[in-house]
Amino acid sequence: MRARDLFDQFRQGRILGGALVLAVMQFGASLMGLIRDRMLASTFPGLDTVDVYIASFRPSDLCFQMMIMAGFSVALVPLLATYHADKKTKQMQELLNAVIGIASLTFGVFAIILSIVLPWVAPFLVGFEGESLELYINFARLALVTNFLFVFGNAFGQYLITIQRYWIYGLTPMLYTLGTILGTVYLTPVYGAYGPMIGTLAGAVVYVMLRGASVYSQVSGFRFQFSGLFHSDLKEFYRLMWPRMLALGTLQLELLLFDTVASGLDAGSVTINAYTRNFQAVAVGVAGIALAQSAFSLLSQAASKKEKKRYYIYLRKGISILLFLTIPGSITLVLIAPIAAKLVSLSHVLPIFTLCLIAYAISIPFESINHLLLRAFYATRHTITPAIFSVSNGIVAIVVAWVFAPSIGVLAIPVGFTIGQVLQMIGLGILLPRRVTTSFSPA
Repeated sequence: MRARDLFDQFRQGRILGGALVLAVMQFGASLMGLIRDRMLASTFPGLDTVDVYIASFRPSDLCFQMMIMAGFSVALVPLLATYHADKKTKQMQELLNAVIGIASLTFGVFAIILSIVLPWVAPFLVGFEGESLELYINFARLALVTNFLFVFGNAFGQYLITIQRYWIYGLTPMLYTLGTILGTVYLTPVYGAYGPMIGTLAGAVVYVMLRGASVYSQVSGFRFQFSGLFHSDLKEFYRLMWPRMLALGTLQLELLLFDTVASGLDAGSVTINAYTRNFQAVAVGVAGIALAQSAFSLLSQAASKKEKKRYYIYLRKGISILLFLTIPGSITLVLIAPIAAKLVSLSHVLPIFTLCLIAYAISIPFESINHLLLRAFYATRHTITPAIFSVSNGIVAIVVAWVFAPSIGVLAIPVGFTIGQVLQMIGLGILLPRRVTTSFSPA
């Protein structure tokens, strides 16, 4: 292979090139997340405030994932990709406008309602009491504002994925996390525990503005308008969306109940679980999510054209790369457990930190492949089977964590998470060929 041909494989528009860009950006975002975690843990060493900060995003994330990302993650890219494959830019813009308008209005109304009822429902969501519970309620309200901004930011992000422009898409999460870091360092002395939260909100503003500017620069004359709330593709959008709503709702309920379980254990359990999961998420993000995102538009375009051979080439190449990267990554993560604990100022709880990290590390190859398999289904415009296995994954994880937490403590959470990921991968892998055969058959 000539040097030019080799270089061509790593262009942004190819699966390896796109994955490489996203992997670099994801690693940068993970590094920023590591700095954020360390800053939070060292600024609030008792970890009670950090527990509240982490848990406060769960109710908002539950609503956001079910109502917004359920549609964005499974339907928007395949629908946009169909127009993109035929170079119909105007139709892409009209669909994007319609989806943003409906999504922002819907989430905005629910955010206001949830903000009002939080004082009554919060005691059922977490085990915090007194000042910690009051702080949790206020943080959760600010998290709702942050996720409202993400409605716009993530819609723009799906457009950038479709046209395979990954640099700004990958850079913005880093800047969002930077907002939390700067807020922790510079605003905490002024605003106390609210410093990190204010910084997070500022980071979300930057996140949206940069993605919006990037879409505007890529699409000459693009304007966001609320006037186009009705679009012929919205019926298909909702059809694809509702199964994913159940899946993402289960995932966020899983995270919320994990915090419910952990907040009833020893102080710091929420933080230990979240931070070990964050380290695991580095490997999954750099490998699994980056490659799956890079492959999504390509798989969707192949499915749109019913090019079965090209579809399977992308899928097999993706799985091979993931196995090559994630298995060594899992082993490395286990070996560096003491270093990881030190980096986030949790060396004083190293034994339980290490056990949780080992359990999460085992899940890395399985979760990474799941990200690719899910998008392989979505590319064929099918969301029911992925939803069934995603819900099953969440139910298994929750049950295991709830049953075994009294005996093995916070370790029950990553154990349940890993078991759920394994079962999901097996189910998706068995049923995908049948779906491909059905989808690619002549009409």
